[in-house]
Amino acid sequence: MSPHSFAPNRFDLIRLLLAAGVFAYHAVALTGLDAGGAIELAFARLAEVSIQGFFIVSGALVASSLDRSSSLGDYAGKRFRRLYPAYAVIILIPALVSLAMTHDLQGVLRYLSANLVFLNFIEPSLPGLFGSNPYPEVNGALWTLKIEVMFYIILPLILLVLKVLRAHWWLAIAVLYVAGTVWAMQLPRIEDAHLGNALSRQLPGQMAFFAMGIALWKCADRLPRLWAPLGFAGAFLTAASLTHPLLEPLRALGLAGLLAGFAFAPGPVLNAARFGDVSYGLYISHFPILQAMLAAGLLPTLGAPAFFALAAILVLAASFALWHLVEKPALRPSSHYRKVATRNDP
Repeated sequence: MSPHSFAPNRFDLIRLLLAAGVFAYHAVALTGLDAGGAIELAFARLAEVSIQGFFIVSGALVASSLDRSSSLGDYAGKRFRRLYPAYAVIILIPALVSLAMTHDLQGVLRYLSANLVFLNFIEPSLPGLFGSNPYPEVNGALWTLKIEVMFYIILPLILLVLKVLRAHWWLAIAVLYVAGTVWAMQLPRIEDAHLGNALSRQLPGQMAFFAMGIALWKCADRLPRLWAPLGFAGAFLTAASLTHPLLEPLRALGLAGLLAGFAFAPGPVLNAARFGDVSYGLYISHFPILQAMLAAGLLPTLGAPAFFALAAILVLAASFALWHLVEKPALRPSSHYRKVATRNDP
């Protein structure tokens, strides 16, 4: 194993579980079955931690991808192929449905012009779609994608700084961690509540999680040996970070250890992507599917248990369709995601 390459791991399974956590929260929140109650709040915390875990895994895997790339153009091409084709499809389909229903070309173009460049917050809704739902947004899960793209853009500079620092690379990680944490905790206090909270969720406020992902990549050769102490310490710190707001700065450190411990613990790798790497498709498709089901009146018709079961079936079907029809064809034959989806279990 080369200095910064990962041993066999469970990151594909982790990404699938994290995507499922976000789906579960949106299923509870959009249906309003426990609006503002303990169940919704618990699932909201699950979604928050899931997204933060996504950023850690992304930091590790994308840093590894950049390290293996022959040039910045090669790196950019790989990121574009992995992220954008399925994203564009998930933006275009509801836009075409809206256009067919309302013939409001101007409204649809406003939606496309904002959402196709990841500025979902500018125009989150489409004419004629979901206006009677409790939340009219077409796809409220996509706000994290612009953070991902911003991270992809600045990552080459971060790795250049780490290279210059050599053995002291951890200093840059510490600076990123502290700066991101200060941004996330202090910005809501110096701006109005709505704007401050919104800005605190953006990239500077999430940088601690990406930084810990990069740290995992830098320590890749040691992770299989240290899975137990990392996992147990990470579980303790993550649990502590959930008990009080003052302990939230421990979250990124704790989650990184917890995920590393799970990813590299002994035992079968459990190839979650054997029949298709559907975690990304699940993440970007579940919200509009839930919205469409609610708009069709299926919640009162079916009842909550059958509604959730049908939603899970439809989301999985859409995720597999996105993988096989869009994502996989867009990837290079050498892509990890294509290889792992066709590799037989040991």
